[in-house]
Amino acid sequence: MRKSRDGIGGQVSTNNQNSKRYDLEDRTLEFGKRIIRLCQNLPKNGINFKLIDQIIHSGASIGANYREANETETKKDFQFRIRICRKETKETTYWLQLIPEANPTLTEKINPLIQETKELIKIFAAILEKTK
Repeated sequence: MRKSRDGIGGQVSTNNQNSKRYDLEDRTLEFGKRIIRLCQNLPKNGINFKLIDQIIHSGASIGANYREANETETKKDFQFRIRICRKETKETTYWLQLIPEANPTLTEKINPLIQETKELIKIFAAILEKTK
């Protein structure tokens, strides 16, 4: 495993029973895939098409920006990219919270994704704090 600048070796531990460790690049990739799978299962209508466009953009960009952060040359650029990760994660939370308004039966499927965004926001905030 390569060393990342987040000070935790690119690894993030979760607080579940198994104390699994996740590489944050893998975790954000899996999150993006989960967003895509959600969108593939949304009913095809005008409202959902607009929601899908927004959430695919913000949800997929989290991992892309994290990868860019890991390739930066300066601490300032790294922090900038991590701030973008946090911003895109917050935006994704917003769109996830709107989807059940148009699709009330999907609330149960959306809640774990919202929980993941909350965890990712905390992780990015912690990375920023450690790099001050």
